[in-house]
Amino acid sequence: MSYPFTPAFVLDENRLVNNLQLIDSIRKQAGIEIILALKGFSMWSVFPLIKQYLGGATASSLNEAKLINEYMNCKAHTYCAAYIPGEFNEIVQRSSHLVFNSIGEFERYKSSISLHPDVSFGLRVNPGYSEVGTDLYNPVLPGSRLGVSPDWLTNGWPKELEGIHFHSLCENNSLTLEKTLQSFEKLYGHFLPQIKWVNMGGGHLMTHKEYDKDHLINLLIDFKSRHNVDIILEPGSAIAWQTGYLCSTVLDIVENAGTKTLMMDISFTAHMPDTLEMPYRPAITGASDWDTKNPFSYRIGGMSCLSGDFMFEYSFDREINVGDVLIFEDMMHYTMVKTTTFNGVGHPSIVIQRSTGDFDLIKKFDYMDFKSRLS
Repeated sequence: MSYPFTPAFVLDENRLVNNLQLIDSIRKQAGIEIILALKGFSMWSVFPLIKQYLGGATASSLNEAKLINEYMNCKAHTYCAAYIPGEFNEIVQRSSHLVFNSIGEFERYKSSISLHPDVSFGLRVNPGYSEVGTDLYNPVLPGSRLGVSPDWLTNGWPKELEGIHFHSLCENNSLTLEKTLQSFEKLYGHFLPQIKWVNMGGGHLMTHKEYDKDHLINLLIDFKSRHNVDIILEPGSAIAWQTGYLCSTVLDIVENAGTKTLMMDISFTAHMPDTLEMPYRPAITGASDWDTKNPFSYRIGGMSCLSGDFMFEYSFDREINVGDVLIFEDMMHYTMVKTTTFNGVGHPSIVIQRSTGDFDLIKKFDYMDFKSRLS
């Protein structure tokens, strides 16, 4: 296949629709609400398509709430780790649900709740269980700043709050959710008769081919029937899982001490930061790890000046040359949302591969995009 745009994040429209149809089926069978988490995927050009299958979206900032209002034509489910006083009134007006992160924050804004009878307020809690292996992504670590523990609720559940929210999964399966719910019910189950809705956060990787969807559906139906509450899930990765890629061109080949490095027109630190933070090795179409004994092995180098902006060797069954295009797979979720312009490196274009196979250039970034972030 030829790629008319590089570097570029390319969304496959067919794959996105397939994911949305699967999620919509789970939503209907379980009788719950599933919404898009913008922190994982905020490509607003496809929000109208997503809105056909999902009821709404969740925001973690005023900017995300505005984007939801404008392009999904609905109010946001909002949770911020901390609310900025000067923004609070506007963010409430743009929200259908709003979750506080602490009792202190709830007390500070308590007087505002009665002024917004159309908004359902809630509180984030720490469920006390997580299987996230990377501390950077684990909100249940000792001393976590995210959500309250039972110690803060010894005086009972605040009567002004209708919902309870937890988030402790990261690309996990339904078995992990089941264990999380066991811990959650043990710690907070006695409050549930006072609750109208439970938001179980994100990290439910229900579009993964090995995910046990029937187990998830039965788990949610059982929880809902036992506690008579509405259930909300807000997956980030699952929406855009395996729906697109980042294509990049080889600009140069540098050889030093017997190691050949392909110098690309993208940057891992600027365009794929999770590959260094998590860390993980992104799959490259047609390549495998160096120990598979294919004849051609190369490091993959980013174009920034950061010395660690590279991936260790990948193995190819053919020689790679300057001008060749490499495809970094599964680069839609938690990728575009975390990009930077470090070093002033050009941001990859955003492209949609339509159901017809045609490539539709949605956005090409230039100097003004870089300049507008500075002053």
